[in-house]
Amino acid sequence: LAKTATPFLRGFATASEPITYTLPKNSFKAYDCESPSNEIEITREEIVEMYKQMVLMRRMETAADGLYKAKNIRGFCHLCTGQEAVSVGMEAAITKEDAIITAYRCHGYTMMRGATPRQILAELTGRTTGTSKGKGGSMHMFAKNFYGGNGIVGAQVPVGTGIAFTQKYMETKNATFILYGDGAANQGQVFEAYNMAKLWSLPAIFVCENNLYGMGTSASRSSANTQYYTRGQYIPGVQVNGMDVLAVKQACKWAKDWTTSDKGPVVMEMVTYRYGGHSMSDPGTTYRTREEIQHMRSTNDPITGLRLRITDLGFLTEAEIKTIEKEIRANIDEAVKLAQNDPLPDESEIWTNVYVKGSEPPTIRGREREEFGTFQ
Repeated sequence: LAKTATPFLRGFATASEPITYTLPKNSFKAYDCESPSNEIEITREEIVEMYKQMVLMRRMETAADGLYKAKNIRGFCHLCTGQEAVSVGMEAAITKEDAIITAYRCHGYTMMRGATPRQILAELTGRTTGTSKGKGGSMHMFAKNFYGGNGIVGAQVPVGTGIAFTQKYMETKNATFILYGDGAANQGQVFEAYNMAKLWSLPAIFVCENNLYGMGTSASRSSANTQYYTRGQYIPGVQVNGMDVLAVKQACKWAKDWTTSDKGPVVMEMVTYRYGGHSMSDPGTTYRTREEIQHMRSTNDPITGLRLRITDLGFLTEAEIKTIEKEIRANIDEAVKLAQNDPLPDESEIWTNVYVKGSEPPTIRGREREEFGTFQ
């Protein structure tokens, strides 16, 4: 942040009037292409909204942490605490007609794609009001043009490539953001998807969320090349400071513009960090030190960084920020209470959305025979 620019920026009359903001020089690295511009146009309204979304996401994941420890959430649970800037910045750069698909650290993306914290927490606690009616849990959440939440390592990458193929086939001029972690980056299907996307010049944006650790293994131990943005080989790439929501927004806008201009796919690497373990069953401190985690929290936190920008630019006062945070905390507390009191799925739900030949109720079976013929 250039301190000398602050008085000028404060002079804007409306929250929706754009300003030009200069990102730090080390925000991007490019491979076989020009880097996104460090000059970003942004409004006060957009910056404040991104701050609210990141705080909301952080509070929601904190609530999920507590619910899991109280044994109200069972099974797997992967939190995105520390990585909020990636999903929030991405959503700020695109439209709801663009597509996103990710792996199992999906709560934040589900929220940004339109699900409410109550729906997400209800899904985590197995309630009918959840995004998948309480039957999917942490790894299987969906929303409009959000294709999950996928539990098989790397499997979402070829699926996302298929979504991008559909976009090109339908000539929609939209893009698909295909997210995977550094732990999945060595999967063979990732490189097969790269190849098809390049051959067919698809609007596919392959986004490696490099949080430095795949389960309990550091990236340097699992990958011979940890510069993930260069691993598309014949596909251009860009590395992004994934702890800076404004850098993420700028890079995602650049990537969408690239792919929807028929230039083919892009590989992006979001360098980020998870404060917790790989999942709630992983303490996250056996393969890294507590000091490392604390250092990242104190020097590179995405929410703290944006809060400092907001106050330095004069967009909000500290008192106004505290009021926002208090309201968000109350909203999440209310969402937790509502989700916990929502009904559990009925036993009849075991067979819904699952096709087993001959298991349909007679009325449905007869109607479908009449309309579509017998099941064969």
